[in-house]
Amino acid sequence: MTRRNALLAVHFGALMFGLSGVFGKLAVSDPLTITFGRALFAVLALLLAAQLLPRSGARPSVRQGAGLVLGALLLGGHWLTFFVAVKVAGVGIATLGFASFPAFTLMLEGLLFRERTRPIEFVMVAMVCLGLLLVTPEFDLGSEATIGLLYGVLSGLLFALLSLLNRAVTVGVDPVQAALWQNGIILLCLLPLSWNSLPEVPPLDWLWLVLLGVFCTGLAHSLFVASLKVLKARTTSVIFALEPVYGIAFAWWLFNERPTLGMAAGGALIILATVITSRLKTAASPRPANAG
Repeated sequence: MTRRNALLAVHFGALMFGLSGVFGKLAVSDPLTITFGRALFAVLALLLAAQLLPRSGARPSVRQGAGLVLGALLLGGHWLTFFVAVKVAGVGIATLGFASFPAFTLMLEGLLFRERTRPIEFVMVAMVCLGLLLVTPEFDLGSEATIGLLYGVLSGLLFALLSLLNRAVTVGVDPVQAALWQNGIILLCLLPLSWNSLPEVPPLDWLWLVLLGVFCTGLAHSLFVASLKVLKARTTSVIFALEPVYGIAFAWWLFNERPTLGMAAGGALIILATVITSRLKTAASPRPANAG
């Protein structure tokens, strides 16, 4: 893969991650069923990717396997809360709430890994917090926008925990294999809860679930992994900061979810903070995890 192809691949991957909320809203099924369907088709896509991509790591040890199980629970919770946010408040607010995860990552790194947090990084956290306050018109727990934003932020927290867990326990493990394990565990955990509702899933929803699992998860993750062989992790992180932009743009086009001035200003602050945080990062990047 050339650098130009790698850049195209990572932009396409960011676009696919950004479309997760769009497909989640197009599907009329409940968030639990959507999460199950995404895991199902992601497993199928990752099984194919595992056959096509050369293995770049070892099989997980017992300790790493336990970490992957915990990671699967975090990933499933991240997806579930994100789709709840989409259903409650729309794609734009849900995506911007999730985009808060770099701020959680900065705070949790200092606590869990005892890494020194620089003053500029506290500024980035403050920018994200201010951005979140601007995104929602008023902080009212009776408001769908506020509830949806809180679910989106919870989704971002779970994803930050997942990223840090992967950093701690999956060093040396093939990233596609790790993703396959985690999606497979989600599938097994949700099967008993979703089995009875599967016959009621509308036919068109299966299309959105296929797109979620294959393109927004399996393909996007594989492109991300492949691009890291050519691009620096810092470069890919900056590009993936565009994920909310793609999501909001498609939501505006498809659902007429016109962003308010406050949403635009808050989103700009969150995305700017994410880009700056990625550029400032000096520690080794964590193993990639499924986003969106």
